[in-house]
Amino acid sequence: MGHDHAHTSQTNRVRLTVAIGIVAAVLVVEIIGAALTGSLALLADAGHMFSDLAGLVIALVATVVAARPATDRQTFGYQRAEVFGALINGLILVTVAISVVVGAVTRLVGSSPVEVQAMPMLIVAAIGLVANIAGLLLLRPAAKGSINMRGAYLEVLGDALGSVAVIAAAAVILLTGFAQADAIASLVIAAMIGPRAFVLLRDVVRVLSESAPIDTDVTEIRRHLLETPGVVAVHDVHVWAITSGAHVFSAHVVVEPVVLQSGGSGELLDALSGCLAEHFDVDHSTFQLEPAEHAAHEDYPHL
Repeated sequence: MGHDHAHTSQTNRVRLTVAIGIVAAVLVVEIIGAALTGSLALLADAGHMFSDLAGLVIALVATVVAARPATDRQTFGYQRAEVFGALINGLILVTVAISVVVGAVTRLVGSSPVEVQAMPMLIVAAIGLVANIAGLLLLRPAAKGSINMRGAYLEVLGDALGSVAVIAAAAVILLTGFAQADAIASLVIAAMIGPRAFVLLRDVVRVLSESAPIDTDVTEIRRHLLETPGVVAVHDVHVWAITSGAHVFSAHVVVEPVVLQSGGSGELLDALSGCLAEHFDVDHSTFQLEPAEHAAHEDYPHL
């Protein structure tokens, strides 16, 4: 298990490093393209891409920190560094979205039209789209197992959609001469950034507030545990996530007297932890086995 986690972390670092190189190269091209064409949409996409580059660097640092072993003070290790990395990414996305909206509205309501060189704008955006697709293919396999990698994937996905918006705006300008399409495309890019930032920040809040993972049904877990031979009741149930894919569970389990008297505690603990690992993808579980008379005099309500 530990070897697999280390291998996954190393693979994620390689994927992020390559993605950083791709995004950095495209960022330079888009900044130059925006300066030459006067395109606000291209500049907005470059700003979005800059935030994504910063986010990818943060994600890379987070994977390195998260791989550090547990200590007496950091008893769960540093896996939550990935969550903090995702938090910073989400805040960057919000900042970029607001900045793009302000710039686009300013240009739309301005009295002096801005000339946009549509053909160079189209070429630069097409280059960006190809590079973003390559980045998406690179990061997609890792996005399902890590909130940090999912944040990085969503950022590159936003870049790809932004490139599509810029391409569409350039095509409209070329075909109709409607230069305001550039500012409208900027608003479209901002509209795509906002929901992604919200989803990412929502997931971060869920982890940091130690809510039960969204795909975890506590009632169902309790039912499974109660079906284990020797278990009488289950209370004080807690389930949360250190980071995506790292679920933690603890509970008090009231057992039949014969379990404790016959020395069957070890076998029962193996059965309980095996149930959680097999059915609910919980690899770290802690159980307090207790007789009924002990549970009866605990000082707080049992959940």
